Amino acid sequence: MATHKVSLLGLRLAPLLLTACNGGLLTTVGPDYQAPPLPVAENWQAPQPLPPAHQGQIADLLHWWERFNDPILNRFLAAAEKESYSVANALARIEQARASLIGADSALVPSLDASLSASRSSFSFGGPPFERDQYQIGLQSEWEIDLFGGLARQQQASQSQLQSRQASWHDARVAVAVEVANAYLGYRYCEIQVQQLQADADSRQTSAKLTALAGQHGFRSTADVALSDASAAEGQNNLLNQQGQCERSIKSLVALTALEETAVRQALQEQPCVDKLPSPPAFKLDSVPARALLQRPDLAAAERDMAEASAKIGVEQAKRFPKLSLSGNITPTLQSMNGAALALAQTWSLGPTLSLPLFDAGKRAANVESAQAQYEAAVSNYRSKARNAVKEVEDALVRLDNVARRLPQAQQAANGYRQYFQSAQQLFDTGLGNLLDLETARRNQLNADLAIKSLEQEQVSAWIALYRAVGGGWDAAGN
Repeated sequence: MATHKVSLLGLRLAPLLLTACNGGLLTTVGPDYQAPPLPVAENWQAPQPLPPAHQGQIADLLHWWERFNDPILNRFLAAAEKESYSVANALARIEQARASLIGADSALVPSLDASLSASRSSFSFGGPPFERDQYQIGLQSEWEIDLFGGLARQQQASQSQLQSRQASWHDARVAVAVEVANAYLGYRYCEIQVQQLQADADSRQTSAKLTALAGQHGFRSTADVALSDASAAEGQNNLLNQQGQCERSIKSLVALTALEETAVRQALQEQPCVDKLPSPPAFKLDSVPARALLQRPDLAAAERDMAEASAKIGVEQAKRFPKLSLSGNITPTLQSMNGAALALAQTWSLGPTLSLPLFDAGKRAANVESAQAQYEAAVSNYRSKARNAVKEVEDALVRLDNVARRLPQAQQAANGYRQYFQSAQQLFDTGLGNLLDLETARRNQLNADLAIKSLEQEQVSAWIALYRAVGGGWDAAGN
């Protein structure tokens, strides 16, 4: 009979359970969150890079690194993501948020616990002792009915928190990829500088030997010999300094990827740099900033933080209203006295509990105000991140435009200095030129060649920065 009553009561309460899962039974307190528009301008202010021949779109950025066609870079990226603390920490925070969401979901449905116990006891009333054996099975259930939507708001808050943590995980992955790519680019740029300085040092060394030989036969002055030796030493010093910087770049790659240094060196030697930097595929930036920035995971995380903060206002407001809960238990007990046959004693209970908040010295009201302040802070953070996102995109666009305009000028200057150096070398070899003029021409040519590679490195770095600024290929809907 007791079981029939409990089952009938469960059928009657089922509509209430379904209602509570969607919101409060009576009402749902707190603001209903709506995602605000991005507080950005309608168009980019910085000039756009020239459209690439293949018209790559931002949507293609998901596999952007693979289109570098550099297996060494891909290997380093995979290793760094696997070992990155920031990525691992973000992943752990996702699991924490998922556990919090499961807890919020479970609060909307009745809990059910079971217990099993056995005991033997002895007692007497002045006569022979009695021995009692008792076996008890308990089934307890409790359910808080969400009258004012506090539990539903908590579920919304936990869901938003999980989505924010997932976006932050993607942001950490993008950040690690960009850091490794810049370190790898820095090493390849350093290699090119070493190649150029090696050629310059060899040229200076050859000139020093020829000048010394000419000086021995009286065709060059002692001053020319000394200047030539000094130039050769300077070239060697520049080369050694650059080689040291390359060694430090390798150490950085080892730290980022957690690979053995021998493995990193071997990988770098598998695909040696031959006067060419990694070539990133260009892509076309959406002319509408709001659409382009929607792919940024940090902005997605900030927006979800706003949704979480908004829901928590309702959580705190619901605590100022009455709370209704139902609890019940069924406890069949088998017991015997002095070894007699077991007898069944069955008990059950079921009933509501209504708690009314009467006086708390303003604590609940203060908690509501605190939640509202947290929401305002989340809004301010979102707007700040949006402004910073626009700045990062605009900066990258300015860098790309600036490099595109400077590179032809640098190439023209390098061609001119190269011709001038060749002419100065011919004059010097025929005995008509001045060694000081030759060394000045050599230095100008070297600086011009290095300037071109510096601009090419800046161009690749700017494309990487733009990739990062528009979200790094992350898509909230698909990845």
